[in-house]
Amino acid sequence: MSWPYPRIVAHRGGGALAPENTLGAIRLGAAMGFRGVEFDVMLAGDGTPVVIHDETVDRTTDGHGEVSKLDFPALSSFRIQGNERIPRYEDAVALCRELGIWANVEIKPAKGHERVTGEAVARMTRGLWRAAPLAPLLSSFSVDALAGARSVAPELPRGYLVDKVPDDWRDTLRRLGCVALHCNYKSLNEKLAAGIHKAGYSILLWTVNDPAMARQMLAMGAECLVTDALDRIGPDFS
Repeated sequence: MSWPYPRIVAHRGGGALAPENTLGAIRLGAAMGFRGVEFDVMLAGDGTPVVIHDETVDRTTDGHGEVSKLDFPALSSFRIQGNERIPRYEDAVALCRELGIWANVEIKPAKGHERVTGEAVARMTRGLWRAAPLAPLLSSFSVDALAGARSVAPELPRGYLVDKVPDDWRDTLRRLGCVALHCNYKSLNEKLAAGIHKAGYSILLWTVNDPAMARQMLAMGAECLVTDALDRIGPDFS
């Protein structure tokens, strides 16, 4: 398939240059000219989709506890480096649409909440991104989350996230109706890249932070690179 999305995407909003998965990070990525950002979405204890990577708030905020056991008012009371707070998914979408940028939305379910998270994120995505020039791409390491997303909003594009590419990647991509394989760049080689393209899928690689490696991966045929190094691998990198 052709790749209609940005070629270089800012990881968790602002890469390593801003507090991850915050509105400030998304603003920074956009201010640096990035036309696409990636961020993670998990369900709070009250079912609110929130933008956060870990199953606990301990690493990224001044609070403590499991995301899936705290409601959004509690989560929003924690501080993230300065005045940033954990945003709701709807707030991140509103900002992306205001800034005119695309998003790779990673569905990041807490353990035991895989399918319901996929369903909730897809349902909200369908409504919040309605009439957007370019629909977001939903991705996940969780097969159950992607299956849930497909059941609710089959029209939304999906990407299957992996670290090491499994032998059954073709069957999984076909079964989930995905458009792309999202893998650790260290797992890609020329033979595999050719096989993925021959099967009709695009390739997104994470997380590429070295310019020389980025050029190598693009030359190998990767359609998209996700990077933390926004100052070294810019939006128009080639």
